[in-house]
Amino acid sequence: MTDSPRWVRACSLDELRQSTSLALTLEGVRLALFLHDGRPTAISNVCNHKGGPLAAGHRRGEFVMCPWHAWEYSVVTGRGPAPYDDEAVAAYVAEVRGLDVWVNLVAASPRKLAPHEPHPLARPVKVEPHECTRVLGLSTTAMDTGNTRFSTSDHLLEHALEHATRELGAETRLLRLRELAFRECEGNYSKAARACTWPCAITERDPEDKLAAVYEGLVHWCDVLLVSTPIRWGQPAALYAKMVERMNCVQNQVTIANKVLINNKVAAFIITGGQDNIQAVAGQMLTFWSELGFSFPQFPFIAHSRGWSAEDMERNVRQVQASDALREGARELIARAVETARHLHAPGHFERAGRKASPEVGDPARSAAP
Repeated sequence: MTDSPRWVRACSLDELRQSTSLALTLEGVRLALFLHDGRPTAISNVCNHKGGPLAAGHRRGEFVMCPWHAWEYSVVTGRGPAPYDDEAVAAYVAEVRGLDVWVNLVAASPRKLAPHEPHPLARPVKVEPHECTRVLGLSTTAMDTGNTRFSTSDHLLEHALEHATRELGAETRLLRLRELAFRECEGNYSKAARACTWPCAITERDPEDKLAAVYEGLVHWCDVLLVSTPIRWGQPAALYAKMVERMNCVQNQVTIANKVLINNKVAAFIITGGQDNIQAVAGQMLTFWSELGFSFPQFPFIAHSRGWSAEDMERNVRQVQASDALREGARELIARAVETARHLHAPGHFERAGRKASPEVGDPARSAAP
C-alpha cells in the first residue's frame, strides 16, 4: 500500500523558467526543482554525501553536480550516473497545472545509499600508549629529483631527526612534500562551512592525492612535528603554502563540529634562506600551527639568514654545511620539543631508559577545576 499523494503548489512556471532551478522547502521537504527538456522535475535538495544543496549545482545534461564535492544525480530519476547508479536521492513527481508547478511530496522513488567504506583517516582520533615520543619531520623545500642540490633546511632537519632517534630515544618519520603528489585546495570552505570536511574531500575521493600521508602523520601518529622551510621572497616555501591551504579541513572541524583533531601535540620549526624576514615567517608559522591545536616549546624555532643583500648563495650553503652552531641548535630545538611533548602527556606514554615523565604531569586530578 502506497501513501496517499500530497500535492502542493511549488512555484509558478514562469519562476522556474527564469531560473531553471529552484531550492524550496515545502511542508518540511527540501526540494530541488529543475526545468529539464521543457518540463519540471523534482529531486531531494540534499546530497547523499555531505548534504550539499543540489539546486545550486552545475547541470550536465540530465545530471546535476553537487556544488560542494561534485557528486552527480539525475534531475529526473535521482540516480547517479553509471557506474554510480546504485546511489540515488529521492525523486518526486512534478507537473504543470495551468500557470503553476505542483509537486507530489510523497517520493516516487526513495533515497538510496550505496555502501561506502569510510576513509582510513576518518577513524576516531585515539592516543594509544606508546613507549617513545613520535617525531614527524616535514620537509617543504622543492627539489629537482633528477639533479639534486644541497638544501640547508633539509640538512638541519635530517640532523635533528637523527639526534632524536639516537640520543632522545624517539621514533621518527620524514615526509618530503616534493615526493608527494597532491592537489591544490579547492576552497570548499568558501562554498559553505560544512563543505570543508574531515577527511579532506579531495583525499577522500582521489586515491592519487598523496597528502593522506601528511594528514595521517599530523592527526593520528605524531607527538612532535618539526617543519623545515626555506625563505622564498620573504615567505615560506611554495610547497609549504600549498600544504597549509589543505589544512583547513583540520581546523574547520572545531568550528563546525566541535571536533578537536589535534591536541597535546608540539610543533617546532627550522627556517633558512639567503633572504631575511625570519621573524615574519616564524610568526606566520606559529600562528597557523597554533590554530590547528599545536603547542610550542620555549624558543620554538631556529633560523639562518645572512640578510637581504647576501646573494652569494654558494657561500650561504658553505656556511650552513660548516656550522657546528646550527647543528647544535637543531639538536637543542628537537630536544626542547620532545621534552615539551613528554610534559603534555600522561605518565607512562613516553618512557625511555633512565627517564620517565613526572607523575604529576598530565594527572587529570591536578588539572581539574577546584
